[in-house]
Amino acid sequence: MNRVQAAGIINLIGIIQFFIFLQISEYLYPGYSVSNNYISDLGVGPSAYIFNTSIMILGILGMIAAFLLYKWDKIFSILIFISSIGVFGVGLFPENMGILHLISSLITFLFTGITAIYSYKVDINPSRFIWPILGLISLSSLTLFINKSYLGLGKGGMERMIVYPVFIWLIGISVCIIYRGMEEKIFYKLN
Repeated sequence: MNRVQAAGIINLIGIIQFFIFLQISEYLYPGYSVSNNYISDLGVGPSAYIFNTSIMILGILGMIAAFLLYKWDKIFSILIFISSIGVFGVGLFPENMGILHLISSLITFLFTGITAIYSYKVDINPSRFIWPILGLISLSSLTLFINKSYLGLGKGGMERMIVYPVFIWLIGISVCIIYRGMEEKIFYKLN
């Protein structure tokens, strides 16, 4: 396995474990509403340990993946690293930590959307046309969210319109990176 493949696998493990534990956290939080609660409410309620640990693991794995991808594409690697610092900060500074949490959340939301758009340059598959669309949906939703325009979805629903497109992107781009790493491995063996 080369560095590119390893990075894709690490990112995939990170997002899958976070998605699973996000769902578990929602189930364990009495009265939690996907529409009316922020995702980060899970970081201060009865599911705090599960949520915060899981999102910090996602951030750590993202930083490791970014390091592994640095020689492959420096800009992509740096964008993933910045996003991952934000993700880690969301768990390290739960929403009851005030401005530190808000800064971490903004870094996460902003840079994952930007990274999704930029990933058009690193993916050679037809899926590359989907990534900017998901990034734009996420960033557009972030703008609406900041302006408290929830479009009837509630604050939690609009926050998910920021997060879910980049969940889909991260799963998809991770798989593409794994296959891209396999192609590079085969190419180097042939030459």
